[in-house]
Amino acid sequence: MRRSIKFTFCFEILFFCVLLFLNSCKAQDEISYKNVLNDASNWIIEQQPNGEVHVDNGKMEIIDAKGCTVWFKNKLEGNLKIEYDITIIDNKGPYDRVSDMNCFWMANDPNHPNDFFKESKQRAGHFPNYHHLKLYYVGYGGHNNSKTRFRRYDGNIDRPLLPEHDLTDKKFMIVANKKMHIEILIKDNYTSYKRDGDVIYEINDANPYTSGYFGFRTVENHMIIEDFKITRLE
Repeated sequence: MRRSIKFTFCFEILFFCVLLFLNSCKAQDEISYKNVLNDASNWIIEQQPNGEVHVDNGKMEIIDAKGCTVWFKNKLEGNLKIEYDITIIDNKGPYDRVSDMNCFWMANDPNHPNDFFKESKQRAGHFPNYHHLKLYYVGYGGHNNSKTRFRRYDGNIDRPLLPEHDLTDKKFMIVANKKMHIEILIKDNYTSYKRDGDVIYEINDANPYTSGYFGFRTVENHMIIEDFKITRLE
């Protein structure tokens, strides 16, 4: 009888350990993309003349003169969390303008639904060349760090802006030379944008964009991006 109890107890411990191991593996598997800032080939750069983008050693540095979009080359799909740290540099450099800590997500090109990068060279970082896309967009600290805006590009160029998504309070603007943590959540018909844990935007979209591309967007700016990762959500 004692031997049977001892066996049952050992079996329960073994079963518990197996569950812990499987859960640990599952948690690791949820991170779809990590360490993608070690290799420039993970990114598609669209930039106007006189700008530079460097991707190396876990960092992306964008020094931009007239307009730039840097796309993560892998198409995203489903429920996801996108995270990264970003610092806007103000150190008296030629393009150290504290403005436009922007990004696109779930982007698609209605003109080329099966080849998003077909017109990459034509877009070339010139902002109006993105207006016809379908995507979510946050223009954080635009207009010389005076406005933060969320837009849902609907593919019709006009890019509607709701009054409640047009923010001007100083607390929603960029803090220069400070590393900020950005978190973007996409889950079913919901998407949100957080900065340093504070919810800036929450959107419930009746016709959500559930797949597409993520891109950093800026103009006349100097920024450093670190710790970029994408986690798949259930």
